[in-house]
Amino acid sequence: MILVTGASGNLGAAALAALHAAGVPAEGGSRTPGEGMRHLDFDDPAGLDLHGAGTLLLISAGYAEDDVVLARHAAVLDAAVRDGVSHVVYTSLTTAGDHLAFAAAHRATERLIRDTGLPWTILRNGLYAELFGSLLAPTPDGLQSPFADGALAAVARADLAEAAARVAADPAPHTGLVHDLVGTPITAAQVAAALDLTHHDVDLATYRTRILAAPGLLPFQPPMLSSLATAIRHDFLSATDPTLEKLLGRPLTDPLPVAATAARG
Repeated sequence: MILVTGASGNLGAAALAALHAAGVPAEGGSRTPGEGMRHLDFDDPAGLDLHGAGTLLLISAGYAEDDVVLARHAAVLDAAVRDGVSHVVYTSLTTAGDHLAFAAAHRATERLIRDTGLPWTILRNGLYAELFGSLLAPTPDGLQSPFADGALAAVARADLAEAAARVAADPAPHTGLVHDLVGTPITAAQVAAALDLTHHDVDLATYRTRILAAPGLLPFQPPMLSSLATAIRHDFLSATDPTLEKLLGRPLTDPLPVAATAARG
């Protein structure tokens, strides 16, 4: 049986749905479990129960400071060893994302996984097309961003979820492999054009000032967003790779309309 963590979140829920659609025995786990899910709270190590899981599809619990993320991942990996999990599949961050402020937590988690001694597979996911679109701010006459002409090899979240489900359903051929799962390069100007709008560039200093003043952001988010802006603007995240298409056995979902829908809100 496959146990999918973070199954109340977007990626985990989509991966679990893909497994069920394929007829693969799978169960979801979450801090806030829905019907038929297992309660999994990574902040409560003593309460973690992974018994019955052959493969653990570990969706990154990355929405926190790095030390909190690492503590959560260490707790579930300790439970995986204790409870007899036979393979760990982890959704990490694309190799090109080493420039990003949140990369260290992913790379440290990969090291923790290797140190467990369990068979493992690392899925280094590219950035979502949905995220790219959501970072384009509407203006009276267009869309505004700090990305200039930089491109992002964006991926539809559904493609990454399907890939994770495929690997988790048959992990043996992927044992000890690191898969870079990136998509098709798109630019902010292309997203704006798809909506019949104009793209307006914002310099990095202005963008940083705005996000530092934005209400509701958690302390770790401004540096995360600034690093995204810099990496995309300077074209560090535009490289393509055929691995995801090969895993899916079909063409990738076009990320441009996905990003445009997210930008439209």
